[in-house]
Amino acid sequence: MSAVAILVIATMAFSAVMAVAWLVQRVTGNDGWADVFWSFGVGTIAALAVYVSSDMVSADRKYLVITLVLIWSLRLGGHILVRTLKNGDDPRYARLRHEWGPNAASRMFFFLQSQAFAGAMLVICVYVAASRPDAELEFPDYLGALIMLVALLGEAVADWQLRKFASDPANYGKVCNVGLWSWSRHPNYFFEWLGWTSYVFIGADFDGDYAHGWLTLVAPVLMYVLLRHVSGVPPLEQHMLATRGSAFRDYQRRTSIFFPRPPR
Repeated sequence: MSAVAILVIATMAFSAVMAVAWLVQRVTGNDGWADVFWSFGVGTIAALAVYVSSDMVSADRKYLVITLVLIWSLRLGGHILVRTLKNGDDPRYARLRHEWGPNAASRMFFFLQSQAFAGAMLVICVYVAASRPDAELEFPDYLGALIMLVALLGEAVADWQLRKFASDPANYGKVCNVGLWSWSRHPNYFFEWLGWTSYVFIGADFDGDYAHGWLTLVAPVLMYVLLRHVSGVPPLEQHMLATRGSAFRDYQRRTSIFFPRPPR
């Protein structure tokens, strides 16, 4: 099967996955399921697309990429699954439903299909990275793997710090500003973005023999736009301002919004 056919099928599969996610969130009334399906969908579809391809020159690179995307998917998807089962609806989606009013159901369907399109773009980037035509793993491959592992660890630590802060009754109604959260208002999103830069190092051929490899730049650019400007930071900051008020505004003044830096 050609690479084009594999990626077309992967895109169609992702559309179907997010259609099922829409049905599940409609039945359960919990929109958090959309992110569960998306996270597991990216990892599963990307890994399968790379696995079934016969165009990979390096088996080592093929299985390196499969391992990285599956570890990422299981960690993120598992975290969101636990959060969805425990906490119920995601406030970002709840705000969208409120803004959309009576058209919320249909608009949510097309919104999730746009997420399917974004997920398909990430699958293509993973596939392109695995397809780099160098037979042996080289320094950029190892550097990409290291960046992904750092990103996974950083995001896991950020999630743990937030859970620990929120679990303390003394912190009820307060803003988490400890650990990584004192360096960035959204360290989990930063490390999520960082992880997608790993495929640029794995896929980009710095000798100029694999021009397609530079398509992997789409992954970190797309994730930055989505996380920083669309579905990540803006709705979450609106929610925090609505629920935490002046405490969150003070937090905004002294803490970087995305890229970590020492607090003011």
